[in-house]
Amino acid sequence: MTKTLYLIRHGQTLFNQKKQIQGASDSPLTELGKSQAEKTKRYLDHLKLSNYELFSSTQERASDTLEILFPNEAYTRVKGIKEWHFGMFEGESELLNPPREKGVALFGKFFADYGGETAEEVQARSTDALTNMLKHSDNQNVIAVSHGGILFMFALKWLPIEEVKKINFGNCCILKFEYEADEFRFIESINPIVN
Repeated sequence: MTKTLYLIRHGQTLFNQKKQIQGASDSPLTELGKSQAEKTKRYLDHLKLSNYELFSSTQERASDTLEILFPNEAYTRVKGIKEWHFGMFEGESELLNPPREKGVALFGKFFADYGGETAEEVQARSTDALTNMLKHSDNQNVIAVSHGGILFMFALKWLPIEEVKKINFGNCCILKFEYEADEFRFIESINPIVN
């Protein structure tokens, strides 16, 4: 059976607003972040999805976003889709990130030297977690709220870098994939807060 994955980034947080590296650290949703989640909820309500299962990263900003999208509904928190761990860079200014193209998280092994994760580790754990979710769900649709680094690395697993660079990974963006037999096929990216 072909299933559909809606992989969603959380709403804006205090650290996003202050341009601080967040990663494994956490900070609360801002009022704008809550508003972004409300707009995304309206988009998802319009889809009239049924037969779905809900998942969230174990981090507060993701679960808080999911609880706005689907209030009073049960969901499962999954460590495998928590944000990239940036080691000693956690909580520091984004200006300290290594040089890169805007919106492109090609950090390679950089953060591993500072107690964090490599890009390969992040991609492997998130791909394993998302594959397990889809494989074991009895539902047609899987909705998972995660993080910008996870969305980027997961997209990079299934798309060439030139296609990934075209995606807007802003807060509350949605990546839609079809899944069958341990393979994902990218369908589209959706940005409900700007549409």
